[in-house]
Amino acid sequence: MTGKMIGLICFLTVSITTILATKGIDVSQSVTQAQFECLKNAGYEFVITRVHQSTGKVDPNGARTIKNAKAAGFRYVDGYIFPCFSCGNPAKQVSDTIDNLNSNGAEYGMIWLDIESGANWSSIAQDNIDFIQQMIDELKRLKVNFGIYAQKSQWTHITGNTVVFGDPPLWYPHYDNVESFSGFQAFGGWTKPAIKQYQGDVSECGVGIDRNFY
Repeated sequence: MTGKMIGLICFLTVSITTILATKGIDVSQSVTQAQFECLKNAGYEFVITRVHQSTGKVDPNGARTIKNAKAAGFRYVDGYIFPCFSCGNPAKQVSDTIDNLNSNGAEYGMIWLDIESGANWSSIAQDNIDFIQQMIDELKRLKVNFGIYAQKSQWTHITGNTVVFGDPPLWYPHYDNVESFSGFQAFGGWTKPAIKQYQGDVSECGVGIDRNFY
């Protein structure tokens, strides 16, 4: 088998964001074009930026940060929504975010739903499941490609380890500083991940980032 054939077989597709064995970053703050250029020169090839805050409001820096990443030469740029359960109206949280990105000309590949503690979740798993489902339904209505960010322990605590959402692309954290999916433990209907957040809360090029791999 030739090297080209092996490369083709190993090619990994995650919605419209497609990279082979590549490092990237996620950010929750405003990042300038110059800072993104520095990060790109450091070898990162994709960016995921926060576009909705846990306060229930659209991130005012999200659209501009996506545009700065694109202007710096990043081809693969996504956004993530940190939802607010206690704020209610999950569909509106999604639609407000997408409207903001579209009206500001921010070109993104897909949107990730950040399902972790800190979003004021209910103590009743079914309430949380219903909330997430409404967010997913709105993303589907808007024809937005999406995935879910989740960790096994928190997913279980929030949703009871539900499998009702099937297996949208999974972005999961495991801070072992290893660029590999080895050791991944299935949960919530996922048997394999799409992206791994392998190192958190580091600073590079004057930016606070988390490092990711897929």
